[in-house]
Amino acid sequence: MSDYRPGSFTRDAASPATDLTVPQGANRSPASFDACLRAIERVAEVVEQETFALERHQRSNLGDFNHRKSHGLLELTRAFRALGPAGAGQGLEPRLRALDATLKRNAAVLRMHLEAVQEVSTVMARAIRDGESDGTYSAAIRTSGGRG
Repeated sequence: MSDYRPGSFTRDAASPATDLTVPQGANRSPASFDACLRAIERVAEVVEQETFALERHQRSNLGDFNHRKSHGLLELTRAFRALGPAGAGQGLEPRLRALDATLKRNAAVLRMHLEAVQEVSTVMARAIRDGESDGTYSAAIRTSGGRG
């Protein structure tokens, strides 16, 4: 996704062949199925927003994103429980696959940022350590092979 558009993860984004009706055998109401769809969309929306911000190096409140993702997961879990196992199958599968792809992309971007932070912290720690040392012992250890 090149540009983030609010609402880009909506039902309209589903392929025309995708059936978003309550699956046969579901023992819950269409409202429960609809609640699951809405919860999936909201989680995906938050994850897409976070990914967008990270990719553009925008200063953002990652704590807020974390809170919103946790809340979305709770909401999704509750919606799945209300729907029951028979209703959570085939009808939601396309949306769940799309959410999975969104989450994997987000994880890759987060991993890249974490690795960058680790590299920077390693460089800073090394600079601090080298700045505090007068070189008396470290030079002797390097040249004498560890004998001092």
